[in-house]
Amino acid sequence: MLGAGHDHLVLFHESDEDLADQVYEYLFGRGEPGTAILVASSEHRRLITDRMARAGIDISAVRADGSFVALDASGVLAGFMVDGWPDAAAFWRTMSPVLKRAESRPGEVRVFGEMVTLLWDAGQTGAAVDVEALWNELARQYSFSLLCVYPASSVATAEDADDVSHVQAAHSDVLRAPPGVN
Repeated sequence: MLGAGHDHLVLFHESDEDLADQVYEYLFGRGEPGTAILVASSEHRRLITDRMARAGIDISAVRADGSFVALDASGVLAGFMVDGWPDAAAFWRTMSPVLKRAESRPGEVRVFGEMVTLLWDAGQTGAAVDVEALWNELARQYSFSLLCVYPASSVATAEDADDVSHVQAAHSDVLRAPPGVN
């Protein structure tokens, strides 16, 4: 749903280790210059940076040169949620400076965002779908590719089917659907 040549992908992951491997490959597997923006929970930031370190990436160096930005998903959410719903203007004020800095660097900008997972897991499925739409709006202004994830186990109930359908429709591609959902 992003601009030409850019993706908004979704992955329904099976485990935290699966998530860390998939996100690492998405952010760093391209083997060319670019900027990786990681918006994740503290546990997932640790797992992903551990994976980066095992691959020989000097995390201090990539942070210092601006090619890797790690943000706390809860903190970012707190910057734009109002009464349990995302405020579009606050979302833009929160994410635009990060994307603008990334765009000023050479290469592709890739973002991993876990804010929707936090909302979904808190029972705020409608707010998660709204955040997906806000990312699509932001992509009309900035050039980036985005990977969103949801734990497969958290979207497996029949009562979530409509919201899962909306989540899938908000993305340009589903890398891995949850079991029993196409």
